[in-house]
Amino acid sequence: MSDVTKTIQKWYASFQKGTDFDSWGQLVEAIDEYQILARQLQKEVQSSNSTEFTEDQKKTLGKLATCLEMRSAALQCTQSQEDFKLEDLKKLEPIVQNILTYNKEFPFDVQPVPLRKILAPGEEENLEVEAEEDAVLGAGSPESFSSRVPGTLLPRLPSEPGMTLITIKIEKIGLKDAGQCIDPYITVSVKDLNAVDLNSIQDTPVATRKEDTYIHFGVDVEIQKHLEKLSKGTAIFFEFKHYKPKKRFTSTKCFAFMEMDEIKPGPIVIELYKKPTDFKRKKLHLLTKKPLYLHLHQTLHKD
Repeated sequence: MSDVTKTIQKWYASFQKGTDFDSWGQLVEAIDEYQILARQLQKEVQSSNSTEFTEDQKKTLGKLATCLEMRSAALQCTQSQEDFKLEDLKKLEPIVQNILTYNKEFPFDVQPVPLRKILAPGEEENLEVEAEEDAVLGAGSPESFSSRVPGTLLPRLPSEPGMTLITIKIEKIGLKDAGQCIDPYITVSVKDLNAVDLNSIQDTPVATRKEDTYIHFGVDVEIQKHLEKLSKGTAIFFEFKHYKPKKRFTSTKCFAFMEMDEIKPGPIVIELYKKPTDFKRKKLHLLTKKPLYLHLHQTLHKD
């Protein structure tokens, strides 16, 4: 069996798994499966090295990814009467299974999914008219708009005599709609009182485990500056981000921060605030009155 045949079989199995979850009413699992498959199809479409599929087949793969995103979005928004239904998605099953030989018109008038837009940290961008809901506000480094991919954690700095390094384990975050967040990750930055970045911004990998009202990360973030070199008024920010399939970009949902007097060994639980991220900490509004927080564990290393 060729590699491309194995790949198609995996796609078909994933498609069936997603539609099964969908038909059983396991919506969170269905959304996750649809998103995983959509990303795999997009990756194939965007691969410049791929010679396994013709350009027309890649367009079809891109349209399949669009339909998966549309169904995923429909499962998260019950109000719309024009949502992409499960029976619509199931019409695509023979296309997924026979992509190499499929030569008919695609059954739906859709366009291939574009490259995902992710707002680079440190910039303000309003992609929608609904600014209050979807603006992602930043400050500091004027990075250009880019398709920033999660998972940019950096190694620990070399130790220096008499200097302290900080490792922060991001354990979990509590959110009432944790199960509905797609491709969630956290951006970590260190900023002074004027919202200026003091070291490199880091993104955690996408979280893979959701449990009740929690999204589990379990990752260590190495702060790229010694504790003694952080200026008075410095804070470490944690921005929780997730992908919005209907808007097709990654948005900040909420944020948290730790100030200098909170940097000490052991566990810490910090409050979540509504977006946009206020790096100057002047106008803060709690995300919820419920006991839902960001759970961290700090380790200090000193020679």
